[in-house]
Amino acid sequence: MLGRLARYLRFVGEDTAWVRDLDDEEVVRQAEREERFLLTRDRRLAERVPNSLLLSSPDIGEQWRSLRHRFPTLPSEVKFVRCSLCNGRLAPYHPSGDRPLPAGVPEDRVLGGLPLYQCGSCGHLYWEGSHTSDIRRRLRTWSTESVA
Repeated sequence: MLGRLARYLRFVGEDTAWVRDLDDEEVVRQAEREERFLLTRDRRLAERVPNSLLLSSPDIGEQWRSLRHRFPTLPSEVKFVRCSLCNGRLAPYHPSGDRPLPAGVPEDRVLGGLPLYQCGSCGHLYWEGSHTSDIRRRLRTWSTESVA
């Protein structure tokens, strides 16, 4: 239920596990085992985990503001360190001349010096583009508005 928020946390470099298809007991055990802070919209689950934050709104902007209220030092700048899909670590990707860039990668911009990053776990490629500008704008807006 917080998958989109998990992606935004990864955009700012936060190590963020997002679990699906686990029952509450498994979520509690995983949070304890990995020493994670739990974010949830499930009141009963939040009551079971001392290090948790109950997010009442389904709106991601409100969720972000609630997180920033609880954790004022939460980063709000995009960092290319975590994969938004799987939470894997990103590393600089240097294309080699013997194989073409994957479809969708702006070859002209890469040849002009645009850095690429690749997830060490799933292989997804990242680069600074218009999508990143949109994410930055949203984060800036959410991070400067106060909690309702």
